[in-house]
Amino acid sequence: MPLMPVTDSMFLLVESREHPMHVGGLQLFKKPDGAGPDYLRDVRRNLLDSDNMRSVFRRRPARPVNTLGHVAWTTDANLELDYHFRHSALPQPGRIRELLELTSRWHGTLLDRHRPLWEIHLIEGLQDNRFAMYTKVHHSLMDGVSALRQLQGTLSDDPADMDCPPPWGSRREAGSKRPARASGSLFQNAQRTLSQVAGLAPAAVKVANEAFREHTLTLPMQAPKTMFNVPIGGARRFAAQSWSLDRVRKIAANAGMSRNDVVLAMCAGALRDYLIEHSALPDAPMTAMVPVSLRRKTDPGEATGNNIGALLCNLATDKTDPAERLTAIHQSMRDGKRLFSELTPLQTLVLSAVNVAPLGISPIPGVVKNTRPPFNIVISNVPGPRKQMYWNGAQLDGIYPASVLLDGQALNITLTSNGDNLDFGITGCRRSVPHLQRILIHLDTALAELEAATR
Repeated sequence: MPLMPVTDSMFLLVESREHPMHVGGLQLFKKPDGAGPDYLRDVRRNLLDSDNMRSVFRRRPARPVNTLGHVAWTTDANLELDYHFRHSALPQPGRIRELLELTSRWHGTLLDRHRPLWEIHLIEGLQDNRFAMYTKVHHSLMDGVSALRQLQGTLSDDPADMDCPPPWGSRREAGSKRPARASGSLFQNAQRTLSQVAGLAPAAVKVANEAFREHTLTLPMQAPKTMFNVPIGGARRFAAQSWSLDRVRKIAANAGMSRNDVVLAMCAGALRDYLIEHSALPDAPMTAMVPVSLRRKTDPGEATGNNIGALLCNLATDKTDPAERLTAIHQSMRDGKRLFSELTPLQTLVLSAVNVAPLGISPIPGVVKNTRPPFNIVISNVPGPRKQMYWNGAQLDGIYPASVLLDGQALNITLTSNGDNLDFGITGCRRSVPHLQRILIHLDTALAELEAATR
């Protein structure tokens, strides 16, 4: 039985009914021309007959699930594919509203630990000749970047390509092996690790200088209390919408800042307006945790597990002027990235762990209610496909990520690029974040305000 890395087993250890630990995604597709009434039934039947499956999709926690299930994997030799790949239909009239309500319910249910930890739902009944797939994979198997890479690996930029692998498959030929990368001897790896550990003390001094002498680094536990930083229940709401990437590019070019800075400012404006709407805007600026992938470009495309750093960003929600807010966000992200660039990967992981460590005690009764949050919200921007993609002739029309919530973190905003669009997925605690869909309206308003402020 292969042992789990600590970063993976952590997501199994902290999971409970109120805190499902899976990442998800909703994909929209346009049916190919000439698709008949049995198109999706035939698609599902053909995929069930396929023997193309990556080994990660056969992994399940070792038994007994309450003990070894947290520390080791085993392979399910009798996987029931029709259990994991399900066919559903929307109630009429088949609007996006019905699709998002169904997705919200699925995203709030736990995965069965006695089986491999994933589900894929093929959904028909949408208007406009479209269909959808909702995918959820436990965070112990894949982080959000890995899950999106898996999706992209099954797509094609050729609408005539009818040989795309299933969502759990791979484009590599059956039986082929990826060339092994030289990783050095065990002794050499240990030496590298020890040298990085030895550098943690100087790295800590560098962080302290940034934080306390230069006053440029956003630290955990400085965020104000908001209506999002409360204990949560297990039910979820999910909302999704796309915006033109070109609009964000123009703002970034006019302001001389990055597209991610503009996205963060767009989210900050939306959060400010939403909280004003609920008479709940704090006087102090909100803080976002911004996940940063630590995977290198040379890492294999089918990477699994978790390899993410965590930057803290001042969202400047106390500023009324959109341009000033954007400038403050740019400065905060610039300082954090500069510090990360001067640290080794291990040191970056340790600093990231310090940023998110307070979440580890959030399940203890009374902690969330009686302490300040380490940050107010997670905002994640995951790179997606750069051109129009297809899956067995069906045009990809949208990719909307659905993420994890924790006690004290009742709202998450995750987005991905998709050709000429940015696709936003917003996940919220059903009880703690009322009228979640209103955030979509505020995002649109915030984008228009940034356009006007940077012309």
